[in-house]
Amino acid sequence: MRQYQHPDIADIQLLQVLHALADPFRLGIVYKLAITQPQSCAALDDGRPKSSVSHHFAVLRRAGVLRTEVVGVTHMNSLREQELEVRFPGLLASVLASLLRDGGTCAEE
Repeated sequence: MRQYQHPDIADIQLLQVLHALADPFRLGIVYKLAITQPQSCAALDDGRPKSSVSHHFAVLRRAGVLRTEVVGVTHMNSLREQELEVRFPGLLASVLASLLRDGGTCAEE
């Protein structure tokens, strides 16, 4: 069974988080997880190729934005909201509030 690596909270870097959130598809994943989590990778793929989706999840995971746990054969994802709030107070809440004001849409989607 595959085990995913997640950075310790102290190792999460602001630039990596901002880079991860800068992509409209990844930002959409974060928005969907903020509404309902955890969710499977398949529930969040928007019909994109598996290789593309895997890349985006890996970027979010390496940046410390989400956590992926294997449950049977399903890979479940959840935001690391509380941990990110400790590391960067208000960051994720501000991003999510902005998305909610915009109806969950990303400008470049």
